[in-house]
Amino acid sequence: MAQFIKIYEDKPSEAAIARVVKVLQDGGLVIYPTDTVYGLGCDITNTKALERIAKIKGVKLEKANFSFICHDLSNLSDYVKQVDTATFKLLKKALPGPYTFILPGNNNLPKEFKKKTTVGIRIPDNSIALEIVRQLGNPIVSTSIRDEDEVIEYTTDPELIFEKWQNLVDVVVDGGYGDNIGSTIIDLSGHEPVVVREGKGSLEIL
Repeated sequence: MAQFIKIYEDKPSEAAIARVVKVLQDGGLVIYPTDTVYGLGCDITNTKALERIAKIKGVKLEKANFSFICHDLSNLSDYVKQVDTATFKLLKKALPGPYTFILPGNNNLPKEFKKKTTVGIRIPDNSIALEIVRQLGNPIVSTSIRDEDEVIEYTTDPELIFEKWQNLVDVVVDGGYGDNIGSTIIDLSGHEPVVVREGKGSLEIL
């Protein structure tokens, strides 16, 4: 059964974050808050954990469209080809924030994603998520947790999330109520930005 760890966004406890990071380092799966909906994530370097997430989502790992949650833009060069000045300025203006940017991947992508030409990058404006990634030392691979309810697309109450996911994951972080609108997804891998999904992030940045 998963651990249920309360962390306050205005002052994330170092010790509580360290417990979450230890689980990630040991190959565990973590549900954590972002600036949009709650996400399900694992250490980007752990193949077994990546396979567990793909299995839960019912997709083949190499075909899965997971996002990489980064601490800041300095993580970009790890997995993304060099971007032009206009793209970088746009990223700097929008992030941290409720956006997922699709960018051209480079040769350093983890072996599970080698066949992918693009990668989704997220830097959420949420101190808990950013602190987890900072302490871990590398990005986490993430996907939104959806609700089967036809009315509510995303569960926002961490206690209900724990009830539903406690036997599938290793930690559920209670960071308060989440949002029920996903991130705005913008594809920057071509010549012009393409809006894939309009979500919480305003399109005025374009």
